[in-house]
Amino acid sequence: MANAKIAPSLLAADFLRLGDEVAAAEVGGADRLHLDVMDGVFVPNLSFGMPVIEALRHATHLPLEAHLMVAYPDRLIDAVAAAGADAILVHVEAAVHLDRVLAHIHGLGKRAGVVLNPATPLTTLDEIVPRVDTLLLMTVNPGFGGQRLIDYTIDKVRRARALLDSRNPACEIEVDGGVDVDTARPLVEAGAQVLVAGTSVFRRPGGAAEGIRGLLDVLK
Repeated sequence: MANAKIAPSLLAADFLRLGDEVAAAEVGGADRLHLDVMDGVFVPNLSFGMPVIEALRHATHLPLEAHLMVAYPDRLIDAVAAAGADAILVHVEAAVHLDRVLAHIHGLGKRAGVVLNPATPLTTLDEIVPRVDTLLLMTVNPGFGGQRLIDYTIDKVRRARALLDSRNPACEIEVDGGVDVDTARPLVEAGAQVLVAGTSVFRRPGGAAEGIRGLLDVLK
């Protein structure tokens, strides 16, 4: 349990105080920062783009992972990498040529991740498993924060862990959506190693540092 990592999702942060929010996440023990890049096409919402990623790169030493919730993610890979992302995660549902996209990300010296929506089966990974550094399983439907975790995704995490243990043990499992003090332990027990948390971190009374500590406490 102690090895579980927290990746605060800045989508839930106060953008008027973004520097302070990032500093609080660092104090709380965040492992990395999760950046949801949304285009209003692949998901019904807009978030932020390269200027925010660039500003964050100058504001923190923490690794930045860019979660591209966008159509045609291959068009943004170079810009996201240049802005300072350390890892780039793309949806299997959006990447037409997934092998090429992962090779492109690796070619830029970045970690490459694949994201699956709740209803997307693990079998979509069959041919690509050895090339993936991070498997991000959405535990809610993407596009909005503050949603409740979809129950069946916990078993999906368990099955994904078995798949990776047999074919790519170095690949980490990350989960995103509905992560809070009630769901964190079941997700980690199922095999999740990184928990993306937005509302439960940045909207917690006492601030982001307290939100992260609260999650880490239930995992002890």
